[in-house]
Amino acid sequence: MTGKPDFTDRYIDLAQPRLGAEVIAATDDFFAPKERLIQPEAPVFIPDKYDDHGKWMDGWESRRKREEGHDHCVIRLCAGTIHGVELDTSFFTGNYPPEASLDGCCCDEDPDDKTEWISLLPRSPLKGDAHHYFAVKDTRVWTHVRLNIYPDGGVARLRIYGIAQCDWAVEPPAELLDLAAMTRGGRALACNDMHYGHMSNLIAPGNAVNMGDGWETRRRREPGNDWVILALGHPGTIRRVEVDTSFFKGNYPARCSLHGALLGDRPDSAISAEAPYWREILPPSELGPNRLHTFDQEVMDADTVSHVRFDIFPDGGVSRLRLLGHINGH
Repeated sequence: MTGKPDFTDRYIDLAQPRLGAEVIAATDDFFAPKERLIQPEAPVFIPDKYDDHGKWMDGWESRRKREEGHDHCVIRLCAGTIHGVELDTSFFTGNYPPEASLDGCCCDEDPDDKTEWISLLPRSPLKGDAHHYFAVKDTRVWTHVRLNIYPDGGVARLRIYGIAQCDWAVEPPAELLDLAAMTRGGRALACNDMHYGHMSNLIAPGNAVNMGDGWETRRRREPGNDWVILALGHPGTIRRVEVDTSFFKGNYPARCSLHGALLGDRPDSAISAEAPYWREILPPSELGPNRLHTFDQEVMDADTVSHVRFDIFPDGGVSRLRLLGHINGH
């Protein structure tokens, strides 16, 4: 598949360094270091840039293989279920691998020679300077993946789209937990616009590093307001809402609100149509520029919810959204 599928937006990249992912091994990375394979930025090409090994390339690239076998690279993930894979060969034109495959494993320690690898993506053809998308059907939890390229060459980026695993059984039920956190299985499912910043940035760990590390919509020129729908990592009762507009100084929303519902096991595609009818959790509340807003007394008593709709009025950008509550309504 070469057209961009919806799993690239509905699931998070489990190979993000900000989630603790790391490239831990490669058979060879003579021309371009293995660490570049999972860098969050889109790859670039600098025509006249060279280093001691040759042409500088933004990705992972092995030397030309002169013996039997193939190259591979091992990535430690943020543990989770995998729903799709993106293999990006941008700017690799005469040096891309003609085929690739992907294996996965689940282990407490980093894999070794005795690790049993399971195929997630069979050997598949690649093109140069292109994005390749593959759905993954095995929904077990994986901690590591191994990218195999045949026989050698370069790949600009690898994205592993899925849902982070969280062992909620060990979480103290009396504590306020961020139910929407990306690292706890929270997901941004849909939004009406994300022209300047991806909706998933709202629930990313840590503080935003700049304005591009948040969710930002275009300037609205028609009636209405912008919104995003989130699936919580675990159903719960929301007690506090934190809205961070850091870095958004002349483009922050004037107000925000939050609605929620308990939907059970329902396909993502069926959720957006119901969102306008969800019950209110946070009434429209004023926002200001470049600061953290905490709403607790404003939060209305509500039942357990599994999904929320975050509205901003009329448009603008938000760096982070934290939905603190109790799992299972405790």
